[in-house]
Amino acid sequence: MDWGTELWDQYDIIEKHTQSGLELVEKYVKFVKERTEIEQNYAKQLRNLSKKYSLKRSGKDEPECRLSSYQSFLDILNEMNDYAGQRELIAENMMMSICIDLTKYLQELKQERKTYLMEAKKAQQSLESTYKQLDSSKKRFEREWREAERAAQYAEKTDQDINATKADVEKAKQQAHMRAHVAEECKNDYAAQLQKYNKEQNQFYFNDMPLIFNKLQDLDEKRVRKLAQGYILFSDTEKHVMPIIGKCLEGITKAGTNVNERNDSMVVIEQNKSGFERPGDVEFEDYSQGINRASSDSSLGTPKGPMELLGKNRSKNFWLFSKRSKPTVTEDFAHLPPEQRRKRLQQKLEEICKELQKEVDQSEALGKMKDVYEKNPQMGDPASLASQISQTSQNIERLRGELNKYETWLAEAGGRGDTLRYKAHSFNNNGAHDVHSPDGAHSDESTPDPSQAIYAEFDDDFEDEELTAPIGKCTAMYNFPGASEGTISMQEGEVLAVVEEDKGDGWTRVRRNNGDEGYIPTSYVTIALNK
Repeated sequence: MDWGTELWDQYDIIEKHTQSGLELVEKYVKFVKERTEIEQNYAKQLRNLSKKYSLKRSGKDEPECRLSSYQSFLDILNEMNDYAGQRELIAENMMMSICIDLTKYLQELKQERKTYLMEAKKAQQSLESTYKQLDSSKKRFEREWREAERAAQYAEKTDQDINATKADVEKAKQQAHMRAHVAEECKNDYAAQLQKYNKEQNQFYFNDMPLIFNKLQDLDEKRVRKLAQGYILFSDTEKHVMPIIGKCLEGITKAGTNVNERNDSMVVIEQNKSGFERPGDVEFEDYSQGINRASSDSSLGTPKGPMELLGKNRSKNFWLFSKRSKPTVTEDFAHLPPEQRRKRLQQKLEEICKELQKEVDQSEALGKMKDVYEKNPQMGDPASLASQISQTSQNIERLRGELNKYETWLAEAGGRGDTLRYKAHSFNNNGAHDVHSPDGAHSDESTPDPSQAIYAEFDDDFEDEELTAPIGKCTAMYNFPGASEGTISMQEGEVLAVVEEDKGDGWTRVRRNNGDEGYIPTSYVTIALNK
């Protein structure tokens, strides 16, 4: 069944129905737009919430950060941030695949419908024009036929009139004959116009309008199909990200299962153990000795007064719940309990050793650079490195002094004093560099072969800056094209090195084995950071 056959006389209904269908599409597009705004606002609120409760950079060294319960809470915040990213993805995909696509399609439908309605109106106007011509010829025929009848009656009346002359009679007959001829022509014209109109009317009702109505029916059915697809996409868009949202929720569950109350208790002990011994029993102080002591000169010693005896142990009392004044922080960490002091001194030593190793490496590089400049002056002036070499030497001496100082304090605190190993360099007056061990003993190093090409030596000595050390690994759960600038593509199951954690924006920086680096969505991978 089609509209052209069943609704041949319902032009107004068809026009109204098709207009209503287009308005429904517009209404659905507006509905989806408002849904995307809700998703975007929801994602924004989730991100702000995660950011609000995330640890500030300055607080990452707080003791609580080592607790599994605290780490799990931070993991939950990261998962919520990833979850917010998926809500944003839902909004973006709905806008692209539904709103923009349907809006474009709606414009095409409007233009096509307008064309069909214009065709119908043009056909209607053509039929109306033909009908006007038919009506005009009909009225003319009617008028001329009446005139012919009157002329014929007048001729007959004149012919019977005895007073009429022969000329009058002849004239009346000629007039009647002429009127009859005109009326006959009008009759033939009317018949031709009627035949033309009936033909056009038949064409209008059986061909032209049914064809237009069927086109409008096809257009409306296409609109309905497209709208149905939009309804399905409304669901499929969210279903598409459900696996990743499920991963986020699984991550939150995993964060809960990773909490280990026993380990947290051990962390608290490790961070806060003082190393002090428990206080012993308070001794009995006999004040009667001050009254009954012997006056003999042979006594073992003069006993001290009660107040003096009382004051002897005043500083040894430990009150667990008393308020303690905040101690003055000292460079040797003497304000800390023994156990905590040893840990802080050991930590400080490691920091100094790393900094010292960095300066030593820089010193070695400057020495090699100076050698290259001396052998190949066109590459640079050796004298231009003097200030840097001097500053580096001063830094090394300063750090060595600090290293010895903290090693001494650690030995006093009962620590082992083990520090990171490093190579120390010093420079002679000629710019050549000597290598020394930390205790000052000289160690031999091979001298570069002068027969080597100077550029080969330069390339060997000055390599590119070392890449950032990975802080963990990640495994791709999904494919990612990496089409945007700064991103990197990955395949499901691919293992990449993590070089920078997610800063809260939903992206993690990774590196391949071949050195390629870029950002990937955090929610697309499982991450295992180094401990």
